[in-house]
Amino acid sequence: MDQELKKQLANDPDGLLTYEYIANHIGLCDGIMDELIDNMILVDGTGQFVASAARYLHAIDRTHYASVIDRLVASSIEKDRERRYLPALIESLYGADYADRAAELSAADDNFRRIYKRLFPTVESL
Repeated sequence: MDQELKKQLANDPDGLLTYEYIANHIGLCDGIMDELIDNMILVDGTGQFVASAARYLHAIDRTHYASVIDRLVASSIEKDRERRYLPALIESLYGADYADRAAELSAADDNFRRIYKRLFPTVESL
């Protein structure tokens, strides 16, 4: 990451600037994607932009960005204590029928299990 970009993103108060940079430079910033995600995770206190970035990258190319998406989702789970962004995130990543497949998805994906338990804490263990 060049110094000018580092300087610009160092002033990112909540992750929006980093999210916009990724969206506006998708495919051109893959070489610095880990640094961009590190910055976003560092500054996003609510999980809004890490969840949005996970959804965006999943829609663009979930296979190519799988490791980055995984990090963003894990961060979203930790940051979104008020559960504002997790409902849209779980549906975007796992489909509208995720509840019907909850046991299967929980067995295969730790992030799904963690989101599901956060959203539905009273549901019997999967």
